[in-house]
Amino acid sequence: MQTVGGATLNVSPEAEPVTVPARLYARGAVVLLASIAVATLVIDQVTKHLAVVELAGRAPVRLLGGAVYLVLTRNSGAAFSLGQEYTFVFPVITLAVVGWIVWMARRLRSVPWAVALGLVLGGALGNFIDRIFRAPGPFVGHVVDFISVFDDHGQAFPVFNAADSALVCGVILAILLELTGRRRDGTSVPGGRTRAGG
Repeated sequence: MQTVGGATLNVSPEAEPVTVPARLYARGAVVLLASIAVATLVIDQVTKHLAVVELAGRAPVRLLGGAVYLVLTRNSGAAFSLGQEYTFVFPVITLAVVGWIVWMARRLRSVPWAVALGLVLGGALGNFIDRIFRAPGPFVGHVVDFISVFDDHGQAFPVFNAADSALVCGVILAILLELTGRRRDGTSVPGGRTRAGG
């Protein structure tokens, strides 16, 4: 490049804002992940508090013509009450999941992946708080569940909470992103995972 007077201007590649959009995408994706995780955590803890206050000692509350019931339960295990004798294992698994998400966030550029990981992180932390701070004690606390569908005591489907919903939605979204070849760095595999050989 030359100036009006004929002098040459040397523009180094480093001076070009090539990496600025990538950095902005990365920062925006991480902020979105954190925001969704915090919002999920707040919703989960607020609804659990209301459930404990309003539903304790009360008959199930019938909603939507019986499609949904609100009933307070405390779960020492995982979904379907599995692993009730190994409650202490679930906080350890949660810490591993949180560590994995933090590690993955280093290369995060994708908005859909930020949503998926934010839901998983918020849901995992929501139930982790119950395991740590609720009775009967640290690392063996029982998770507060209060949403039952199609039955008033979880006979049709396990009683769950907002954290569980976020976890399931986040995992399903992550699986769909993997199957369609959407990578966490914002790129995509042509034809998705099934045609790209995994």
